[in-house]
Amino acid sequence: MRKKNMFNTDESPAPSVESQDSEPPSRPRPACPPHNLNNSDNQPDPADPGDWKWQIKNRIRSSQQFEKYFPGSSSPQLNGVIQKFPMAITPYYASLIRRPDITDPIFAMAVPQPRELIDPLFLCDDPLSEDDDMPVPGMVHRYRDRVLLIATTMCSMYCRHCTRKRIAGAHESSISPQRMRQVIEYLKVHPEVSDVIVSGGDPLTMSDDSIEMVLSALRSVPSVQVIRIGTRVPVVLPMRITDELVNILKKYHPLWINTHFNHPNEITTQSKQACAKLADAGIPLGNQTVLLAGVNDDAKIIEQLCRGLVQMRVRPYYLYQCDLVRGVEHFRTSIRKGIEIMEYLRGRVGGIAIPTFVVDAPHGGGKIPVLPNYIISMSPSHTVLRNYEGLLVNYPEPSAKPVSVNTTSTGETGVWELASGRTSVIAPAKNHRIKRRERYASQNKTAYLFEP
Repeated sequence: MRKKNMFNTDESPAPSVESQDSEPPSRPRPACPPHNLNNSDNQPDPADPGDWKWQIKNRIRSSQQFEKYFPGSSSPQLNGVIQKFPMAITPYYASLIRRPDITDPIFAMAVPQPRELIDPLFLCDDPLSEDDDMPVPGMVHRYRDRVLLIATTMCSMYCRHCTRKRIAGAHESSISPQRMRQVIEYLKVHPEVSDVIVSGGDPLTMSDDSIEMVLSALRSVPSVQVIRIGTRVPVVLPMRITDELVNILKKYHPLWINTHFNHPNEITTQSKQACAKLADAGIPLGNQTVLLAGVNDDAKIIEQLCRGLVQMRVRPYYLYQCDLVRGVEHFRTSIRKGIEIMEYLRGRVGGIAIPTFVVDAPHGGGKIPVLPNYIISMSPSHTVLRNYEGLLVNYPEPSAKPVSVNTTSTGETGVWELASGRTSVIAPAKNHRIKRRERYASQNKTAYLFEP
């Protein structure tokens, strides 16, 4: 049974819903060839897989379609999972699958699995209690100064780990002008809201006109200072980032975009080009990664992802612990795993490449940052801190009284000596940095900022 549309009866059909069940050719076409360069008016061929509308029209929606793209890879239980949690995969994103099984990260994030039907009691449809914080249908007001607008229930690709599996794909529709007017009326009587996050579904799957309608309406509210868009389009449908779309977006600055890369295999020539177009238009880009078992729960994979994102001018923003939503139990890792990854990243990549690990708390508790423990001890005079190498140092508080400090660590010093100010550092023996210092000293080199 399909869920009731959260936009009630005022919905506007998503632009390509009528074609959602289109069958692909009997032999799979290339997922993303270049546009037809011989087209005299320089418009994409409507039958061109390089056109985003073609990609949406030809999404893989059924087990029969999936079998045509990946012969012999369809699970007998696939249809049963699709009936509960719809499937949609763009041909472009399907082309990134290297092995058609769950050992492939793209496959695992895109293709329904029987494991989604595992339903422990602690999982629920709306783990973040968004519906309880919805004063206007389709708009969540949780934090005092910001709201989240669910502008559409449609995505070009339905991620198997989606926190909104209760609505995504069940009824593909976009917010209507009438419903948008209700949102604007609410914002005008709540001037404390200065930040609007436009989400979904994926708002960039809407038509250019619909996107402009939403953005222009939000910009009409004087108290709205910043607009943010949450989208996975640069990852799963990068050809959607057209020059026309970019020209619309940059009219509504200050506008930010957070996208959703989860694995280095998603960083392709096409996704790089999409992000470059947005960045060149002056749109700051962030990324929200979800920690997924069997996909990216490996510190080196996250390191590679973060390095690749920064190269694309995309700032790693959040690393999310997987939400307690039905259908994602097989993706959940322990919080300990996330802390391990954060411990690994610190000191190995620059701070600009390190996301904040957060748990989006159940019952509408919001995002709670979770960090390794870098504060070892505290006293009225000193705080003992640990760095990524295991170096322990004391930081004198403003009220600290001068004491005789032993700056060399011995076997008899410990945390108490640091917290009391009797020693200032306990260094691990012979780490890489200490060895490098000793090497410099042995070479009798003096460092100068400027040559004489």
